[in-house]
Amino acid sequence: MSGSGGSPRALPWALVTPALAWTLLFFVLPFVAMGLSSLTAHEGGGFTLANYSQFFTDPSYWRAMVNSLQVTANVTVISILLAYPFAWILAEQVPERWQRLALMLAVLPFWTSYVVRSYSWLLVLAQNGVINRALTGTGLVAEPLQLANTRFATVTGFVHFFIMLLTLTIFANLKQLSPSYRKAAADLGAGPVRTFLHVVLPLTLPGIMVGAFLTFVLCIGDYITPQILGGNNELVMPQLVMMQIGRRGDFPLASALSIILMAVVTVAYLACARWLKIERA
Repeated sequence: MSGSGGSPRALPWALVTPALAWTLLFFVLPFVAMGLSSLTAHEGGGFTLANYSQFFTDPSYWRAMVNSLQVTANVTVISILLAYPFAWILAEQVPERWQRLALMLAVLPFWTSYVVRSYSWLLVLAQNGVINRALTGTGLVAEPLQLANTRFATVTGFVHFFIMLLTLTIFANLKQLSPSYRKAAADLGAGPVRTFLHVVLPLTLPGIMVGAFLTFVLCIGDYITPQILGGNNELVMPQLVMMQIGRRGDFPLASALSIILMAVVTVAYLACARWLKIERA
């Protein structure tokens, strides 16, 4: 039948047009504007690369990038080491009928405001906080420890949040893993350790890498947790960007620093791309 509703080729474009318009309006155009802004001087004038050269020549800017990468690497590694056993227990040890409830309890930190969680950790790690009161009360330390406003506090706050994200991605991979793989490995003489190292771990690596990449992206671009828990003792890149905007009003330099940070995230994506591909059944 010849339809009167228009060309069949128009339907796919009609379906994707809202998504394309949304991407163009809220991603492409702002990114282009930020890129153009990064090539201008703070005082005005023509195009210049001074903002980028300032990053590569100023040691304090390099230090902020190194701090961001170190904090992000620590958070990602610690979160993986804690999340994998947790996901394994949920997937393998918790009875099937209780797994949904266990997952709901596991994601409870997501239900709390990000800012509230950060300030809660600040209260716990403060000099008069729960930890220091317990340590001084039991006589383990004579003076309160400096836990807040340190890298330790920043990493702790991040891990508390991202361990749940990694747990969900690893749990999903473990649930999709057929028991026949482990049975086949056992039939071939592999023990539990060799089965895990050579069968289970490689097959669940995509889930680990997806969670690790999401953790990397969210952690390296976060401003709130380092600001609240780390203070200004050790600046990371998001704090440096906000300082250019809030204190100096230097939007071109802030734009350049943001693009450099996005370039680092792009490199991380390319490094993880082989594990981030969507497999089709």
